[in-house]
Amino acid sequence: MAHRDRDAYVRDVAALQDAAGVEPVPVFWGDLGAREEHIRATLPSSTAPHRDPADEGARDGAPVSQDTGAAPLPLSALLHHGPAAPGPAARLAAVEAAVREQYASPADDSGLRAGGPSSSAPDVEDVLALLREEWPRTEWLCHTDDPALLAEVGRALADAVSDTADIAARAGEALDDSYDGLRAPAPEDGRLRALVRRRLRDLDRVAGAAIEAVAGRLNHLVRSRLGPATTRFLGDVLVYQRHQATIHARVRETIDAVDPALGRGPDRPVRIIAHSLGGVIAVDMATASAPLWTSSLLTFGSQAAFFHVCDPRGGQLAPYAGGKGVALPPSLSRWTNLWEPLDMLAFAASTVFRLHDGSTPVDVSLPHSAADGLWTHSAYWTLPSLAETIAGVMGSAP
Repeated sequence: MAHRDRDAYVRDVAALQDAAGVEPVPVFWGDLGAREEHIRATLPSSTAPHRDPADEGARDGAPVSQDTGAAPLPLSALLHHGPAAPGPAARLAAVEAAVREQYASPADDSGLRAGGPSSSAPDVEDVLALLREEWPRTEWLCHTDDPALLAEVGRALADAVSDTADIAARAGEALDDSYDGLRAPAPEDGRLRALVRRRLRDLDRVAGAAIEAVAGRLNHLVRSRLGPATTRFLGDVLVYQRHQATIHARVRETIDAVDPALGRGPDRPVRIIAHSLGGVIAVDMATASAPLWTSSLLTFGSQAAFFHVCDPRGGQLAPYAGGKGVALPPSLSRWTNLWEPLDMLAFAASTVFRLHDGSTPVDVSLPHSAADGLWTHSAYWTLPSLAETIAGVMGSAP
């Protein structure tokens, strides 16, 4: 995407110059990019679902995001299974299997359980029957497809039933008599029914609280960081599509200021380093009918292949039809394409394009740094590996 701050852009280029040992000439077109001051006004805001505190098992609504005014989205929609995900019956079956497995683990000689119930525990079929009855009443668990979570729920439920029965047996009491201290179990439901219901709802509440906490953080990240950055990029794409000639002219003017002969023919090619949409611009200019002759192109976090697959770019490029890829003209001699694993706006080039000599562009994966967080599209500038790659590619003769 285009830098909006000319001074900051020049500083970034200067830092790369110092780190890579090359002398790039910055081409600034941020003033031609999308207007971004009102992007946040276009982001949809969501309202937390209303919960009546009087409802049994109700939880407080999630806090409102301070940055966007939008309440974190509930993850119930994300928890619903997709076409290939297990359905409700398979989810319940996973919990049942975990209960049976936990029941099958024997206790040790000391009387302490090693993961399985004691002999005083209720029959596993009785527990499973009550589990099947209560399962549809869960709010979160009945929608999750995570096998580890479902297995842990089954094991925890088996442990809760067995622990209570074991305590009752040690005290010489019947199972039904061990619940006198529990709060208001419905007498007609029975003590075991009350225990299964209570433990399952406890587990459901804990799972829901954990999921909503993650959802809140994720939603905050998407709306405060990823959302505006992504929409800013999309805005630049729209501006470029409408004002391509003006932006190409800006690039050409900057090159002409250095040497009017640069890029005009194969005897005086340019070498280009381009980030994001700048890589698309560089490929478009290098493959145009009247091309910008480019001996070496280094792109990072760029989308040229993605754009060409979706909407052929024209010029000297044929549409992509699979197979060996699209032949690049001799006006683009060499291409190194860098991508960061978490950058959702970075795409491969070697699978779509072929250079004039039959070789492919070189795709290079840069290491991810945890300090860069989840939005890594702008993190390339400070990666030491970027400077090293620039030094290797641009510091050598084409």
